[in-house]
Amino acid sequence: IDVVNDNKIHHTGTFISQEDRDSIRIFDINSIKIAVLAYSENTNGLPIPKGKDFVINLIDEGLVKRDISKARDENVDIVVVHLHYGPEYNREPSEYQKKIVQKIIELGADIIIGGHPHVVQPVDFFKTNNTKLDTGFVAYSMGNFISNQRWRYSDAGVILNIQISKNILTDSIYISEVKYLPTWVFKGETENGREYVMLPSQLADDTTYAYLTKQDQKLMQEAFSDTNE
Repeated sequence: IDVVNDNKIHHTGTFISQEDRDSIRIFDINSIKIAVLAYSENTNGLPIPKGKDFVINLIDEGLVKRDISKARDENVDIVVVHLHYGPEYNREPSEYQKKIVQKIIELGADIIIGGHPHVVQPVDFFKTNNTKLDTGFVAYSMGNFISNQRWRYSDAGVILNIQISKNILTDSIYISEVKYLPTWVFKGETENGREYVMLPSQLADDTTYAYLTKQDQKLMQEAFSDTNE
């Protein structure tokens, strides 16, 4: 966290103190106030240090409810919740994921972004519960942004671009567009040596990346088709 802070990268979900944990991350983007919250189903078996529950937000209904309420007290327009949850490698959300997402919606989230399954899962729109936004958006899992998992489905991810519009005359707010950029992780030799490179998977037939082999291009095209599906 110190390194992340030193590089002025925003973060949430893990914290260095109780005061840090209780501080809601709110960003003003073009006069739209957005709160970003994050919670995890577990710690992959790692013990939480005794007396330091503040170091990570676990998925807890009471905690999420308090945080969203605190964010609303700051008059935010949008509440974004990131969830680290669900079984690995399932291309469809589990019943647990669906249940948690529905509960988070009921608690007042506008946009829900998921991770941990290591594969891309479906997206959907939903009716929000007593928020400024009428229709919310959920991405159950965005796959792997960059990883060493070289098998099908886990070598792919997406970058989401969510456009939010606000009518200052009526104080109404809505999601005007959602776009996604499918990605694929290359591992191998480039002009820089041996490295990992995250690439747009729709460029499988592009000659820009001279280091891509025919097999790489085949896997990129496969990932592109899988993500679109």
